[in-house]
Amino acid sequence: MRPRPLLAAAAVLLSVSGQARAASTIDRVEIRGLNQDNETEALMIENINVALSLNDIIGRRQGESRLEYLMSEAKAEAREALEPFGYYSPEITVDAARPGGENEHITVVVQVDKGEPMRVRHSDLSIQGAGGSDRYLKEDLAAFRPQVGDIFDHTTYETSKTQIVRRLADRGYFDADFVHRRVEVTRAEHAADIGLTWASGIRYDMGPTTFHQTKFRPGLLDKLVYWEEGSYFHQGKLDRLRESLTGLDYFNNIDIQAKPENAVDGRVPIDVNLTLAKRDVYTTGVSYGTESGAGVRFGLERRYVNSRGHKLSTQLDYAQKRKNFVTQYRIPAFKWLDGWYTVALQAYDEQTDYIDTRLLKFSVGRSGEINEYLTAVASLNTVRERWAYSLADDGGGALAPVDYRYATFTYPELSANYVDVDNRSFPRRGIAGSLTVRGGLEGAGSDANFAQVHAQARWFKAVGASDRFILRGELGHTFTDALNSMPPSLRYYAGGDRSIRGYQYREVGPRVETDNGDFSVGAKNVVTASAEYEHYFNASWGGAVFVDSGSAFDNGNDFDWRTGVGVGVRWKSPVGAVRIDLAHGLDDPDSSFTIGLGIGAEF
Repeated sequence: MRPRPLLAAAAVLLSVSGQARAASTIDRVEIRGLNQDNETEALMIENINVALSLNDIIGRRQGESRLEYLMSEAKAEAREALEPFGYYSPEITVDAARPGGENEHITVVVQVDKGEPMRVRHSDLSIQGAGGSDRYLKEDLAAFRPQVGDIFDHTTYETSKTQIVRRLADRGYFDADFVHRRVEVTRAEHAADIGLTWASGIRYDMGPTTFHQTKFRPGLLDKLVYWEEGSYFHQGKLDRLRESLTGLDYFNNIDIQAKPENAVDGRVPIDVNLTLAKRDVYTTGVSYGTESGAGVRFGLERRYVNSRGHKLSTQLDYAQKRKNFVTQYRIPAFKWLDGWYTVALQAYDEQTDYIDTRLLKFSVGRSGEINEYLTAVASLNTVRERWAYSLADDGGGALAPVDYRYATFTYPELSANYVDVDNRSFPRRGIAGSLTVRGGLEGAGSDANFAQVHAQARWFKAVGASDRFILRGELGHTFTDALNSMPPSLRYYAGGDRSIRGYQYREVGPRVETDNGDFSVGAKNVVTASAEYEHYFNASWGGAVFVDSGSAFDNGNDFDWRTGVGVGVRWKSPVGAVRIDLAHGLDDPDSSFTIGLGIGAEF
């Protein structure tokens, strides 16, 4: 039987020798018989091209014997390249074509007929020891692919096997190993039989956790360890600890290691090695707004003030017509939920063509992470505000005395934020939303009785490989019989980049006549909605079309629905997404067009 392979090789050589004898250069290699538009067959083509030695000599002159040898090897190389996909008996022919007739250049055509695939005939999977009764490991065994009747795809098989190995380690079976692993392929019957058995050994427990750092007082970070020593080991517990440490923003390197080799009485010690980040972060910038004018920005964040882990941040935005100063002092709060106790002070001053307002706000609050998607903040706020809607002219070119109004409101507030998206920097699928509830009582620190509910939501839907569709919605309502006593900071507005594009900030809503024109004074209610479609031309640049609509209003009688449409440019820059929008209002806007600029991650 030995002469048959030699005869087959000789037949191939004879079939191409008349063509290859005069050829010295292969221009290209074509794979035929497989569909490039089919995902699996496209991978087969890629795998064959990687395996073919012929591709290494394209465009280089070769001797006749070398070319004949590589063409004879191509058949075996292509056959072997198909085996990982479960095709062990393909029909493959290799031919040479001389497009220009008698010249030095040839094209090699590899014709592939996959044939009948190998399918799983039997599958015997088991885990011996304590892991055999583990519910999650049983689920992994039941979900093992390929299953009986499936094509025996090597990649799918290896992925499933690796998943079980990883799950054993994640759940604390550190001594787990294979008892036997076997795949038997019967080519004549196009059948594959799988046999895998693991011995899990014991399941280890969580041992002592040791933090290696020199800045913070002993015991501070221990509060982040929410599990009890002696409970079952699970990698997810370490992952949550890593997320908590990352959220503190104290460290630029976090290394958490389980040490099963140092286990005592089945308890695995946990070592946490931490490297401090730079303590102070300074920020500066410039700004410009059509209403606020030119301005500068300064910021200081002190990541850690002392050994107790306190934080301090200060931000100043100083523009011609608007000034805003905010400072926050935060204290870690780990005992109930990962979060912070916060004390904040804000001072705000705005003097534009139609409003003169000053605000001083003091807040104390507690934030907490309910789960990986949901965070909440409870706070108590006190606001002292002074405002007037017009700088009136006394007729002689001088400003008449301004009739300021004053208000003081003290109120509790509860807000929740939910984010479940695939990528927080640039989400392509998922939902996000926020809900804020607040209210105050006259005689209990507030000048009037009021309650407010404000909700926002966003939905992201991937379209094709790179496009996305975005829906946004907003709904807010104020319960009060004393709207005139409510200061501007506690009223709702519509218009602007994050509301109804095509209208200026605060343009949409109830208006008051002043010497300088009519201007929005804020409303009891707000409703807005937006639909946007983004198309990306490459990995960085894209365009958008959108329509925004909504209104701010006090009651149904003054409901004035406004709609804006526009186009935009999108750029995924190294510092975050950059959004430039050109929009036009369809219902008599103050400006013919508005231009909006946004920089930064979506969340």
